[in-house]
Amino acid sequence: MPDNPPLGGIRVLDIATFVAAPFCGTVLGDFGAEVIKIEQPGEGDSLRRFGTQTECGDTLVWLSEARNKRSVTLDLRTKEGAELFLALAAKSDVVLENFRPGTLEKWGLGYDAMSAVNPRLVLLRVSAYGQTGPYRHKPGFARIAHAFSGLSYLAGEVGRTPVVPGSTSLADYMSGLWGAVGVLIALREAERTGKGQVIDVALYESVFRTLDEIVPAYAKHGFVRERMGPDTVNAVPHSHYRTADGGFIALACTNDKMFERLAKVMGRPDLAQSPRYRTAAARVACREEVNGIVADWVGSLTTGQVVEECERGELPCSPLYSIKDIFEDPQYIARENFSEVPSRAGPVVLPSALPRMSSTPPVFRTAGPALGADTDDVLTRLCGLTPLQIADLRSRKIV
Repeated sequence: MPDNPPLGGIRVLDIATFVAAPFCGTVLGDFGAEVIKIEQPGEGDSLRRFGTQTECGDTLVWLSEARNKRSVTLDLRTKEGAELFLALAAKSDVVLENFRPGTLEKWGLGYDAMSAVNPRLVLLRVSAYGQTGPYRHKPGFARIAHAFSGLSYLAGEVGRTPVVPGSTSLADYMSGLWGAVGVLIALREAERTGKGQVIDVALYESVFRTLDEIVPAYAKHGFVRERMGPDTVNAVPHSHYRTADGGFIALACTNDKMFERLAKVMGRPDLAQSPRYRTAAARVACREEVNGIVADWVGSLTTGQVVEECERGELPCSPLYSIKDIFEDPQYIARENFSEVPSRAGPVVLPSALPRMSSTPPVFRTAGPALGADTDDVLTRLCGLTPLQIADLRSRKIV
């Protein structure tokens, strides 16, 4: 650990569960923030039981996404638990939560109570639909956010059941990233003014914000984008094509120059000069015809041959990788995208932290901790409790 990591001195209380808000803590912890994970005594975060179980009793997801965090058990629903939490909040910079709106207020732990003990405190609130609006009290997970945001409607083949758009937790991770951006902005403002604030992130908004031009296209023209399988709405050929050896290749011809390169690679430079295919609009108008020409060419070659030809012609392409392919690829290896680290379940390989920084790189300290592993240390160090007091709280299941 560097002597002075970029987020050293920042203390984060993570009282959230699963991935969305906690992933914000993971990102901050990778760069030196002290992240204290507060969990329900006896059961802990449900993420401990989600995914592939390991020898230590927690899942691989937990070991990965709770890395660089410390675990404290504390029942926030009790009077003494709430008081201890406020004592911790008084000495912290950030709180992360993702309960249904109103839950913290019901426990007497709303932002008014937190800011009363620490005016500089930043509170990240992640929920399915946000803290306002008619749906604010509805439950929801990432799958629901994908549906409500419009993403799932776009994922899949024409006329068929929409499919999962990649990872079922995509909205959770995206919300954690937006949350990290918000936290860093709010901490900067707190430095200037001495005042904290609330960051309100809705799972569906995190996805909705990234759907390129569907909003202005509908507002201006009433255009409703439909499922297009592997195709994209405004560029052709820009799709996935099957190769002779049963693989798939992604090709991206986002403009006329790229199509000109592809035509040359295919040995058909005449295509780029034809009025029927010369412009992006013309190619979109005869999508099936263009895709058919490209599919025939790709289908006549192996995956490796297509990649070789496209790279020679400086055309963006890639095989569709499985995780096995990823582990064997030299680019992933050269970029050190995998980190083999020690854990309570033995050595595990985790995705390396991002972003890549030239002067202040992220640092791995620990994989996901055991439930309550740091309770005694944190409550002694930050709240001044004695071993006898902690033992009493533990006997009453408050910690």
